[in-house]
Amino acid sequence: MKRRDFLRNSGVLIPSLLGGLSVKAFSVEDLLMQGMFLPTTETDHVLVIIQLSGGNDGLNTVIPLEYYSNYTNARSNIAIPQQSVLSLSGTQKVGLHPAMTGLQNMFNDGRVKLVHSVGYPQPNFSHFRATDIWMSGSDSNTTVNSGWAGRYLNYEYPNFPNGYPNASMRDPLAIQIGSITSLTLQGPAVSMGMSISNTNNFYNLINGVQDPAPETPAGKELKFVRMVAQQTQQYAAVIKDAASKITQQVTYPTNNSLADQLKIVARLIGGGLQTRIYMVNYGGFDTHSAQVDSTDNTTGNHARLLKNVSDAIKAFEDDLKFMKVDDRVTGMTFSEFGRRIKSNGSIGTDHGSAAPMFIFGKNVIGGVLGDTPNIAASVSVNDNLPFQYDFRSVYATLLSNWLCVDEKDLQQIMLKNFQMLPLVSTVSCKKPINLSGETLISNYPNPFTSSTVITFKTSGGHTLVQIMDTSGKVIANLVDKNYTAGNYTIVFDSGNLPTGVYYARLQNMATQQVHTMLKAR
Repeated sequence: MKRRDFLRNSGVLIPSLLGGLSVKAFSVEDLLMQGMFLPTTETDHVLVIIQLSGGNDGLNTVIPLEYYSNYTNARSNIAIPQQSVLSLSGTQKVGLHPAMTGLQNMFNDGRVKLVHSVGYPQPNFSHFRATDIWMSGSDSNTTVNSGWAGRYLNYEYPNFPNGYPNASMRDPLAIQIGSITSLTLQGPAVSMGMSISNTNNFYNLINGVQDPAPETPAGKELKFVRMVAQQTQQYAAVIKDAASKITQQVTYPTNNSLADQLKIVARLIGGGLQTRIYMVNYGGFDTHSAQVDSTDNTTGNHARLLKNVSDAIKAFEDDLKFMKVDDRVTGMTFSEFGRRIKSNGSIGTDHGSAAPMFIFGKNVIGGVLGDTPNIAASVSVNDNLPFQYDFRSVYATLLSNWLCVDEKDLQQIMLKNFQMLPLVSTVSCKKPINLSGETLISNYPNPFTSSTVITFKTSGGHTLVQIMDTSGKVIANLVDKNYTAGNYTIVFDSGNLPTGVYYARLQNMATQQVHTMLKAR
């Protein structure tokens, strides 16, 4: 095949051949138009997203010391011994897995916000569908083909990729390391990010090393495509320039693929890239069996995973501080779902619903957000934790209060209106939100047989009262409208619902609270 024929016929394959580094040729007209594409907001803030693939077991990550006896009853074969749980400053209600000393230190320094029981109303237990829900920011019964971060970047940089890079934004809008660019970064029309499919590709790029081409009839053409791409790829040039500015970093843990990815992210941030969003991935959290060692519940597969996550984030935070750029960066972890309350007979846990998230960085409001997950004295294999916070509230808060999106545009990006949470401090874009510790929702009688009166307090504005079952599914929206401030009552008629535990969830603007109810015979 002639070289020009190969180029003409294989143009659509170039991004994958380059390990995810997209190639675009820019005309003179494109370059003349560059000055017209200004970002919507002026901020140098960076958001780092860490995906924990497989569904992390939240109850063995953040141990509910407040209900420890019920926790051990539900998970006698995998429970973390109380004396081994890592303590956290300011609370005796929860602690961390003993392998997570790095995050413990960060929490105690005020650089971590632990958000309890993050989920959504109709949980999906399929890895693929649940991941799509978290990445798109959609309702579980709606398919959305764009990602929440991709919609944000499309709002910030309209008409991408036409006219980019330009004088206002020479750098990649988003970078994903460790896999192909995910749905999270997908905009309404095109992907808004570039991917570096593995850490070796990054170092080959900045060192001018090409991956070996296969000894096939197309090998010479492939080598030529890579050479042309390296010469013409403008994003590759700015990445190399940024990386070359950093000659010293802190020591990262070895044999830790998440640490390898975050080390690259820190180097690019420290080197001055104005990239808004970075995404990395660490897998292996689908712990149906052998989650712990049979002889020691503090060791095993899950302990190894949590140690690598904790150590990698701690090294990353230390590195940002060392390079004096930690003021620019906030990070977050997410997993597509948590695990069931009760462990299984294979020394593991099955797919569940709500789980904790960690928000970290210099400008994070440290501490615990939400109530300790309330574990009943007796639980079945199907029981799940009710969600306290919608994961999209975390996204919306970080977009508004960290990446400085205007309120009028936030709902369009997030597709709905979600409550703001106290996650980042006043030095960012918005003032933090203080949540009251008083009881805001209750019911009487409790237990009840067929109906019960739910009393709730609202400070005014949009108020939502939902009823959830123990699987974590929302079975009724009793209230969903605007109120003036005050105390209100509503009757919940349970109808033909079976006897058992139910949860009443109140959401009033930035405030939420979950209350346990018992239907008896």
